[in-house]
Amino acid sequence: MSRQVFLYDPPERFVAGTVGLPGRRTFFLQASAGGRVTSVALEKTQVAALAERMDELLDEVVRRSGGSASVPAVAPTEIADTAPLDAPVEEEFRVGTMALAWDGDEQRMVVEAQALVELDLDGADSEEDLAEAEERLLQDEENGPPMLRVRLSGAQARAFAKRALDVVNAGRPPCPLCSLPLDPEGHVCPRQNGYRRGQ
Repeated sequence: MSRQVFLYDPPERFVAGTVGLPGRRTFFLQASAGGRVTSVALEKTQVAALAERMDELLDEVVRRSGGSASVPAVAPTEIADTAPLDAPVEEEFRVGTMALAWDGDEQRMVVEAQALVELDLDGADSEEDLAEAEERLLQDEENGPPMLRVRLSGAQARAFAKRALDVVNAGRPPCPLCSLPLDPEGHVCPRQNGYRRGQ
C-alpha cells in the first residue's frame, strides 16, 4: 500500500487546538481546504516545540533576508484564528516525527507531521540498527507512515505559532506556591507538606 500524504498547499485553515477539559486535553493539528479536514493528534510538548521552532525559523528567515522576506515580525491580527477546531474531530493518526523547512523560492513554510511508527525490535542488534531502520522507514516515500504536509505563507506561519502557544498556555493555572498545575478537584502542594490546597 502506498504512503498516505494529506497535502494542503495552501490550507484555508491550519491550527492547533484541543478537545477535553484542562488537565485531560487531547491536542490536535487540524488542516482544512476545499471541504477536506485532516486532524492529527500529538502531545502538548510537541505543539509547544513546533510553535517555538516555527517562530525561530521565521526570525532566521527575516534576519538572513535583511528584512526583505515576506514574513511579518509578529502574527498579523487580521488573520488571527480563535475559532474552535472543526467538528467532528476525527484523528487520522498520532504524530511521531515533525519537520519544518523554509522554501525560499516559493516563500513558504513547509510543515510535515508523520505518524508514530512502531518498529519490530526482533533482529535489531543495537540502538544504531533500530535508529537506522526507523530513519529508512520515515524516508520511504512509497511505503512510509502517513504524513500531513502543509505549506504556509510567512503570515500564516506566524499566526499558527501564536495560536499554538496560546493553546498550550491555556491549560490549568499554576499553583502560586509550587508552580505545578492546579486540578479542579484541588492540589496536593509539595510546598504545603502534602496538604490538599483548594483553588
